[in-house]
Amino acid sequence: MALSSDELERYARHVVLPEVGGPGQNKLKKSRVLVIGAGGLGAPVLQYLAAAGVGTLGIVDHDHVALSNLQRQIIHTVSFIGKAKVESAEHFIKSLNPHVTVEKHNHRITPENALSLISLYDVVADCSDNFDTRFLVSDACFFANKPLVAAAVGQFDGQISTFKPYLKMPDGSPLPTYRCFIGDLPQPGMFPACEVAGILGALPGILGSMQAMEVIKELLGIGESLAGRILMYDALSSRFFETSLGWNPENPLNGIKPTIFDIRAENYRS
Repeated sequence: MALSSDELERYARHVVLPEVGGPGQNKLKKSRVLVIGAGGLGAPVLQYLAAAGVGTLGIVDHDHVALSNLQRQIIHTVSFIGKAKVESAEHFIKSLNPHVTVEKHNHRITPENALSLISLYDVVADCSDNFDTRFLVSDACFFANKPLVAAAVGQFDGQISTFKPYLKMPDGSPLPTYRCFIGDLPQPGMFPACEVAGILGALPGILGSMQAMEVIKELLGIGESLAGRILMYDALSSRFFETSLGWNPENPLNGIKPTIFDIRAENYRS
C-alpha cells in the first residue's frame, strides 16, 4: 500500500523521523483504532490520529452534540448541535484528512457487542466518562488481546495509562489490568460527572493529545509504553507525577484465582 504523492507531502514531517519514516507511515495507514467516546477526550484523540494518517478510525458514541459540549469538545461546531456526535466527528475528520476511513458506531458499547466490536481494531482508546464503560472496555480488550490506552479527567487533573494485561512483565507476572488500578467498580455518584462537578475545557485537550501520542507509539512499536505505569497531571500546579502500577494477584480478571472468564452482562451494571 504505497503512499501517494499527496500523502508523502501531508506526512513529510513524519517521514523524516527515523523512528517513523515511510514504512512507519504506511503502518499507520494500515492501522485501525477504535475510539470510545467522541467527547472531551475523544475529540483531540480523533483530531490527532486523523492528522497522523491512521487509516481507519472507529468511533463509538450514542450521544448528540449540545451547546455545552463546545467548551471542550473541539471537533464539534454550532452547525452540528442536535446531530449525532459520530456524524459531526466524521465531518471534521473528512475535512481534515480525506484519506482516513471513518467507521461510525452510533450506539453504546455493551456486554453484548463489546468483544466483537473491539476485535475489529488494532488499538483501543477509551475516552469514556464513566466507570461502567471503562471496566467493560478494559475487560473486553483483555479477552481480545488488544492494547488499551485509557485516560480520565477531573476538574483540574487527569491520568493516563496503557493496559496490556495479556502480556507478561520481565519477572514473568502479568502486566496489570485496569482492575489492578481501580479495584472494585465504584458506586454510582462516588465521582461526580463533569456536568455536576465542572471541568476546565483545555484539560481534556491535554490528556487526549497524550492519548493520541500513546496510541501512535503502540501502533508503531516505538518508545516506552505506559503499560505498568500511571502518569498523572495536575493542571493547577503544572506538574506531572508518575507511579508504577503492579499486577494485583487478587484481581478477578488475570489474578491467581480469576472469576471473570468472558464478557457477560451479569458482570457489569446495566
